Amino acid sequence: MNYSYKGKILISTPDISGDIFSRSVVLVIEHNEQGAFGLILNKKNSQMSEKFKDMFEFKIEVYDGGPVENDKVFFIVKGKKVTEAFVEITPDFYLTEDIENIISAVLNSELSMNEVKIFSGYSGWTSMQLDGEIQRKMWTVVDVYNLDYTLPNDQTLWKSIMQNLGGEYLLWANSPEDISLN
Repeated sequence: MNYSYKGKILISTPDISGDIFSRSVVLVIEHNEQGAFGLILNKKNSQMSEKFKDMFEFKIEVYDGGPVENDKVFFIVKGKKVTEAFVEITPDFYLTEDIENIISAVLNSELSMNEVKIFSGYSGWTSMQLDGEIQRKMWTVVDVYNLDYTLPNDQTLWKSIMQNLGGEYLLWANSPEDISLN
């Protein structure tokens, strides 16, 4: 492996599979010889959102981070570090699994829910698996600057990034969700 995709955005190529990665925008948190770890930024999980709403009695959006270990919860946090257990994504954002400190910080008004994005599960690849998928053009790797990872996102994020790439990506951005209908 000569290159790391850490910190990059993966844009899924449209396909007819309809799986969790269809029209996904994935932030690669870690990528090395052992494999890769990332979170899907634009797929809301309504079932987990309801569970969190029931616990806290206010609306909380939870996102599908990916198909691996859906019982694990991850947080991307903007700004203030309220835990020692974190991985820096950029100087402004970090990732943590420290649910106790994040919830405590939100309840004590140290963090706003606008500064936190919650994920159920993650996207993971074994050694060289992501590299192979990129070579087979299953993903387009994009450098996205000034993207707020904590913003609520849906499929408009995938379409917007595709449109900004231009060229053949414009065709994909405007294709129907089920491309077999095209």
